[in-house]
Amino acid sequence: MRSLLLLSAAFILSACANYSANTDVSDITLPDTRFRVIEDLTYTPPNWPQALRADIYQPLGDQLRPAVLMVHGGGWEGREPDDMRSIAETLASSGFVVVNVAYRFAPAYQFPAPLHDLQQAMHWIHANADRYNIDSQRVAALGYSAGAHLVSLLGLVAGTGGELDREYGGIITRPAAVIAGGTPSDLRKFTGGRLVPQFLGGTINEIPEVFAAASPVTHVHAKAPPFFIYHGSSDMLVGSDHASDFYAALQQAGVPSELYLLRLRGHMTAFVTAGGAIKTGMQFLQRVMPEQSATAASR
Repeated sequence: MRSLLLLSAAFILSACANYSANTDVSDITLPDTRFRVIEDLTYTPPNWPQALRADIYQPLGDQLRPAVLMVHGGGWEGREPDDMRSIAETLASSGFVVVNVAYRFAPAYQFPAPLHDLQQAMHWIHANADRYNIDSQRVAALGYSAGAHLVSLLGLVAGTGGELDREYGGIITRPAAVIAGGTPSDLRKFTGGRLVPQFLGGTINEIPEVFAAASPVTHVHAKAPPFFIYHGSSDMLVGSDHASDFYAALQQAGVPSELYLLRLRGHMTAFVTAGGAIKTGMQFLQRVMPEQSATAASR
């Protein structure tokens, strides 16, 4: 029990078309694909402040595949890519190349350092697409909790030319779609606590402009990638209003988006029992990242 509580705490700050946890996913047809795992690849450039690793889950065969950049949670201060192993295996066995990455942690590295890490990861994925049979036109991003916050920002700022896009970003870092679970979408809602000030470098009273800049909901625009959002309806750590408000902003901007609520699930239980959400999210990716005839053929 103590271990479970500690793990739950570590995921703090870890879907309408509306869904609930009772959504029937029996009609989702996904391939059963064998895959290999390539561990501990370094995706950051040699001069990066910290060498960061990625684990690749690569379906077997020569066919070009869609890919997913996967990012773990942990309050921006800890945990590891292995937390996402089960989800990575589900996606890889369904035909997706998964790039499961580490990133820099607070307090040693504060916002926007981990966003820059993910931008480097996207550059790396595109540079190595041929090696891992990745269809570079179909690279999505998936994260939970803090990881969902980061992949949401990644998708929203890429190619905008704004401050968070400059230097390491660019249109190539834009995911074709985003799956975000348990997303702290508006950091301005966290008026107390330790993790958000530690990540941003001060309290909301001290640096309100940083709280706004670090909040995905403030970056929503009409050309954002499609979003699939899932969230526990009983989440007491990252309230479900983060999901509903984020979804409403995306809808208002005309961004293709779906919200999947896991009924009576909290922050940690929504993570460990998200099978239906993940399967529905994969179906979402298949719809918004359709296979093109030019890339469908095996090489």
